[in-house]
Amino acid sequence: MIIDPRSTEPLNLYKLLIGSVLPRPIAFVSTVGADGIYNLAPYSFFTAVSANPPILAFAPQLSAEGRRKDTLVNCERLGEFVVNVVSEDVVRQMNETAADFPPEVDEFEVSGLTPVPSEVVAVPRVKECHVAMECKLREIVQLSSLPMGGSLVLGEVVRIHVDDEYFDDFRIDPDKLRAVGRMAGSTYARTTDRFDLVRPGAVKKG
Repeated sequence: MIIDPRSTEPLNLYKLLIGSVLPRPIAFVSTVGADGIYNLAPYSFFTAVSANPPILAFAPQLSAEGRRKDTLVNCERLGEFVVNVVSEDVVRQMNETAADFPPEVDEFEVSGLTPVPSEVVAVPRVKECHVAMECKLREIVQLSSLPMGGSLVLGEVVRIHVDDEYFDDFRIDPDKLRAVGRMAGSTYARTTDRFDLVRPGAVKKG
């Protein structure tokens, strides 16, 4: 099967992408609206893109009707957000925040998760998440203004919160964290089934 994106419906392209680019980590992003209402939403178009300085990227999409996500609007206005890491013990609450709520709804209240103050940014982190990264907005790159088009949000990490029992010499214990990844449709993946490969050394030229 060979697919030409230019002659394929966006929804079908979306299904192909989420079925091929996987498993995807989840950015559980907290922001604050202009009215002070907390917003909390998951995004699986997400990754780390730089270590010096530390920068995260996630990509909220426009809705099928072309409406911008509250997260995107809030990041653009305030210039701050927090990326919370989703573990198995909060995945059901995270899923509750994925509904298309109006801006006046506080997803912390909907999910029963607890907002706690951050140290640098004026956006709360999720108490129940074992890792959270406070971010200052670096740039928003609008990739498409078409329905289901995306914007790339780049944020510099200014504080990292890790629960003490998960932290050991700047390494995070994956068996304790039990992070989850996103697959296609309603499917998620655990990170408990893993294997190791030793990275090859530099190849010397003959």
